[in-house]
Amino acid sequence: MTESPDETTPRASAADEPAPYRVLVVEDDRSQALFAQSVLNGAGIEATLQTEAAGVLDAIRAHKPDLVLMDLHMPEIDGMRLTTLIRQQPGQQMLPIVFLTGDADPERQFEALDIGADDVLTKPIRPRHLIAAISNRIQRARAQGQEVTPSQTATSHPDTGLFIRPHLLQMIGDALKDKAHGGVFFVEIASALGLRERYGYAAFERLMTEAGRQIAKAVAPHPATRLNDNSFLVLARVDDESVLAGFARELRDKLSRHVFVARDEETVQLRSAVGYTALSHGVTSAEAVLEATERAALQARLQPAGIAAYDAPRANEAVEKISFVDGQIELAYQPIVSVAGGDQAQYQVLLRMRQSDGTLLTAGQVIPAAEAAGRIADLDQQVMDHALTMLGQKLASNHPLRLFVSQAPRTLSGDAYPAWVLQSLQDRGIPGESLVIDLRLADAAIHSVAIGAFCARLAPAGVRFCLSQFEAGEDGLALLGQLPLSYVRLAGRYAGAYAHKGLREDMLAIIQNVHGRGMQVIGQQIEDPQAAATMWMDGIDFIQGNLVQSVGQDLQFDFHNAVL
Repeated sequence: MTESPDETTPRASAADEPAPYRVLVVEDDRSQALFAQSVLNGAGIEATLQTEAAGVLDAIRAHKPDLVLMDLHMPEIDGMRLTTLIRQQPGQQMLPIVFLTGDADPERQFEALDIGADDVLTKPIRPRHLIAAISNRIQRARAQGQEVTPSQTATSHPDTGLFIRPHLLQMIGDALKDKAHGGVFFVEIASALGLRERYGYAAFERLMTEAGRQIAKAVAPHPATRLNDNSFLVLARVDDESVLAGFARELRDKLSRHVFVARDEETVQLRSAVGYTALSHGVTSAEAVLEATERAALQARLQPAGIAAYDAPRANEAVEKISFVDGQIELAYQPIVSVAGGDQAQYQVLLRMRQSDGTLLTAGQVIPAAEAAGRIADLDQQVMDHALTMLGQKLASNHPLRLFVSQAPRTLSGDAYPAWVLQSLQDRGIPGESLVIDLRLADAAIHSVAIGAFCARLAPAGVRFCLSQFEAGEDGLALLGQLPLSYVRLAGRYAGAYAHKGLREDMLAIIQNVHGRGMQVIGQQIEDPQAAATMWMDGIDFIQGNLVQSVGQDLQFDFHNAVL
């Protein structure tokens, strides 16, 4: 932008409207934001400024803009990622999003349009051009809004045909109430992390958007939704549930045969796993259906055909203690050390299980088996009981500490489990803040409603929560605002940020965002001093890894004299 606001003339087009046009200006450079606001206000357009990407969703809900005018490059989260996040919110599939950027790269602009933006304007721009572009876009959007019913704009994406997640879960709940026949299918795209690292975020997001479009096309007229980065959910109401296996097979085959364009002329074919459950299987809620299909998808990963039906646990397994050839739980611990120093003793609890022949199984071996057997809740409760016992013993010996304990979402969604945890804390006299419950990002993104309800019950008692395996992206950003978190643990790959400029920039943006919300950040898998130094310089709060101390069974780490 090079012209001053007083060069603008076409004020009547906006001022004559019964309801003034409303624009949300998202720009981290305050001087640029104020200039845009001045230009728009001078044309009779109500312009609200938002200088931090983290507050955009709240600003949209509060101000209900007709259009979002956004910078393409911002430090916390770039405009393309933010656009994806906005598009996933109820009722925001048709909200016009226009980028105003100094980036003249046509490929970058194409990526912005492909990700869901409506237009890209390049700086410098004449004020009258900016006003005309915004006014025309809002005018068309309002006209289209009068032709489309509110339910249509609020429940599905006009481009992909996918429904928004809350609406599809409501449809599943309605189907259960109606005692309808049919099935629900959990579709997981394989190798998501590898695809993202190979092609970059924008290309990965285009792949998943196109995958969603192909899934919606393959299952039409049945509804589908995107659950998180690489998983989708489909509801098929059919009278004959014997066709569900064929439905799953055909869906997976259609997806695998489709040739996707990853970037330029490079193509890729996507592999997937499909787990499903029949509506008549005895599940009683949409959350229980989601849990059943996700469990089936875990099984599907192990099958050559990539398909598996939900197999409910046998009745006696609900009370049976998990045992792998008379296995015994042996917890291990790794210290989580403050880079600023301090006396607070705190450890991450790591699951181990020893078999009768002496073989020691890791969490990576035990947890998938427990998930597949439908016995993860029992395993989690035993781990929690061990951890609470240790907290009680250390408190009684005047050596209080804090333990981070990982729990699965299906455990937390149990009706009786929150009450059991609270009662156990009370019976042992353990302060709530001594317990931190670890929640994996991928799990929390899918089960955010159930996990949010669990957190709401335990947070008043002082129990804290940590979002683990955190990656830059829209799911993580949304969860930071939805859950009462105290800590964020970065994904292990950020330990290598010192050697990768882009990864370090992502990490720095995460740290700034998390700190801005009053939370603290943990860096994990720190193996060498250079990794620790990089995280320290970028503002990390805690580190853990072999550089500090390897995993062990003792709780004797000297936090007071720890030097990083």
